[in-house]
Amino acid sequence: QVQLVESGGGLVQAGGSLRLSCAASRIGVGGATMGWYRQAPGKQRELVASITSGGSRSYADSVLGRFTISRDIAENTVYLQMNSLKPDDTAVYYCNAYWRYDYWGQGTQVTVSS
Repeated sequence: QVQLVESGGGLVQAGGSLRLSCAASRIGVGGATMGWYRQAPGKQRELVASITSGGSRSYADSVLGRFTISRDIAENTVYLQMNSLKPDDTAVYYCNAYWRYDYWGQGTQVTVSS
């Protein structure tokens, strides 16, 4: 069965950086649309960034210029580099893979202190 395992979350001060990783198994990150979503308390889950099988990237307006999604096909891992973090970026971040079906990781907490 498909597994997505996120890591790299934690507590960071505003202005700092974190890099999230999503290690995939039973699905190729190069052949699926991979995305990072986040959900803050009391809010709906929202798409943060995505990368298609063809390599096209898209970002939410709120993170444009600060976050970068990338993938390592050999390692079968997707990354989210987050710079200039703000308290509003505090949320649980989820890795998503879409190929015929949606697959989700368990999430990793990111907390940005002011």
